[in-house]
Amino acid sequence: MKIGIVGSGMVGSTSAFALVMRGVGREIVLMDRTRARAEAEANDILHAVPFAHPLTIRAGDYGDLVDCRVVIIAAGVTIVPGETRLQVLQRNVAVFEQVVPSILQYAGDTILVVVSNPVDIMTHLAAYFAAGFGMPSTRVIGSGTMIDTRFRALLGSRFGVDAQHVHAYVIGEHGDSEVLTWSLATIAGMPLEEFARIRGAALITDMEKRQIDEQVRRVGYQILAGKGATYYGIGSAVARIVDVLLNDQRAVLTICSRIQGVVGCEGVTLGLPHLVGGQGAMSVIPLPLKPVEQEALERSASILREAIESLKLTSPGNADLSDEAAGVSNDGAKSENADIAASAGNGKR
Repeated sequence: MKIGIVGSGMVGSTSAFALVMRGVGREIVLMDRTRARAEAEANDILHAVPFAHPLTIRAGDYGDLVDCRVVIIAAGVTIVPGETRLQVLQRNVAVFEQVVPSILQYAGDTILVVVSNPVDIMTHLAAYFAAGFGMPSTRVIGSGTMIDTRFRALLGSRFGVDAQHVHAYVIGEHGDSEVLTWSLATIAGMPLEEFARIRGAALITDMEKRQIDEQVRRVGYQILAGKGATYYGIGSAVARIVDVLLNDQRAVLTICSRIQGVVGCEGVTLGLPHLVGGQGAMSVIPLPLKPVEQEALERSASILREAIESLKLTSPGNADLSDEAAGVSNDGAKSENADIAASAGNGKR
């Protein structure tokens, strides 16, 4: 099973490494505008293969994406000092107008997985351009709020439970307007309050909830301040998504896709639980939210809708392309309220 990765920056290359370490797929093709970068990353990761799983990894071009079951897009432009949000988004329109058709020219039956930030908007753009090739939006998905599983990690730490046994969703924009669904958080199938009582533990306070909420939203900024980029978590999330797609696992993941049938989110691309299988996003799973959570989700959708409408998309082919567009590795800045089109390496993760 063949996987393509367009953009060999920190996120693209770390995703490739995570795929190798998990043994997902059989062949990985790395692409980048700078061929030497793709070759260097492929050769470096190849040295890990003897300690992991028997995969082939190599650098390539668009023509090498033929027969790819999944293509990961980790490409986009970085913000330039003095640019506005709209200017950066418009430049990313140009990137995706070039990249998406170039992929589909050779891999028309693939599933596109977008990780470039701001991921909700970039996934919307990818689906927009892919539609010109007859690809349904269900085969164009983004990493969404999957990396915000740190919510589960923090709750696990608070209650002394392995995070794998904590169920708690973060939904909406992958950014500052995302929504932590406290009302639906469970451990062992029980609400947090009930689990705390059974364990004889203190109930979680409103202050603790605010602190956890802030940590989930701001940890990406903290990582950026300390090391300049985030990539391990998102790389691992990408490997999980691709594993589900290749093996038709029918998993419930908080990816982002174009939403239909959810009040307040119609036609917007954002993160919600989806049933994901071999054909992509099989169905969205609406959540029974509390009114305050529903209002927050609709606000998040409104922010994304406004950003998308600001692009004034009409029909594919209208963007002004530049020579930076094809196969760009993406290591730029942070997405804040969808205000900038950031890198797949340095966005809010």
